[in-house]
Amino acid sequence: MVQGLQIQISARAGSTALTPEQKRFNTLIRQIDQARRTLAAWQEQVPLYAQAYMQLIVPLAKELAAEQRLWAFGLDRLLAQPGWTKAERDTLRELLCDATAELLSEGDEPDAALKALFDKHAEVDFDTEQQQSRLALKDMVETMTGMDLGDDDIASDEELFKRMHKGVADDLAAAQAQEPPRRSRQNKAQQRRETEAQLATQSVREVFRKLASALHPDRETDASARQAKTALMQKANQAYASNDLLTLLELQLQVEQVDAGHIASASAPRIRHYNRVLAEQLDELKAEIDRVEFGFRMDFGLEPGFGLNPKKLFGSLDAQAKDMGAGLALRRQELRKLDDRVGMKRWLKRQRQRLREPFFGDDFF
Repeated sequence: MVQGLQIQISARAGSTALTPEQKRFNTLIRQIDQARRTLAAWQEQVPLYAQAYMQLIVPLAKELAAEQRLWAFGLDRLLAQPGWTKAERDTLRELLCDATAELLSEGDEPDAALKALFDKHAEVDFDTEQQQSRLALKDMVETMTGMDLGDDDIASDEELFKRMHKGVADDLAAAQAQEPPRRSRQNKAQQRRETEAQLATQSVREVFRKLASALHPDRETDASARQAKTALMQKANQAYASNDLLTLLELQLQVEQVDAGHIASASAPRIRHYNRVLAEQLDELKAEIDRVEFGFRMDFGLEPGFGLNPKKLFGSLDAQAKDMGAGLALRRQELRKLDDRVGMKRWLKRQRQRLREPFFGDDFF
């Protein structure tokens, strides 16, 4: 493919400087070229990352879950033994319930034995605890946003999020319905934008028509040339269907219908119309990049956000594997010390203090 950067407008020797619209055209071409590269990198790297994740992280996660399951049942065995103070028993129960709830929330299918273990030591059963958590979140959202999420029970987190999404959509629709009529100046501005959009669409259509005329395979007698034109015509059809102006211009350059000088000599209104389409194309590319990154973060349990470099994903994977390996070694160390009554009492005292702090982390032996 001819790169879009070859379409950029250059000031000729002895000519005046580029106009603002020409400069914006060049900027949009560069930004689209970079966005294309970024999207292509995401599309290339995500499958490779997923393969490495399955090979490296999933086995470690399974090992950690297995060790944590042993840890939870080990705490249960300790609670069955005499000699613990009330404070120590309360701490053991809290740690056991935290570990069990984490495993139950991460598993795809409910573990009946883990649920029974949680229910044995918790003040309320696991299903009730989850429902209470959802209701607390629902109340908080209603208080902060003023939305009404309904009075009936919520069966799952997915149902809660669906209600929240519907509430936002309903509020937006209600707000739009209550908007006062726009002033005539606003109507004129809207009409001007609509006219410009129609002209921009017409510019794209004109580029496509010229391409279609040059690439029509039925006009080519040579079989190999007809095949090449057929492929280019398919690409032009796809670009036109997706309003991809840059690809159409690239194809024009490829079949030598235009050159950079031809684009530079285009009228100011034509460049402005091009810029409008290119800006929309850039926005669509950015939105697609954000969508891919959001899905990537959701699929692999990363913090919400944007701005990851798709070419540096494997660095975070290595760091995650290293942290999980260290956590696995420490968890195994903990399991070996479950029989150390004196050591456990010292550790429980430290844990009891940390559990009472607003934020606490793991504190191993």
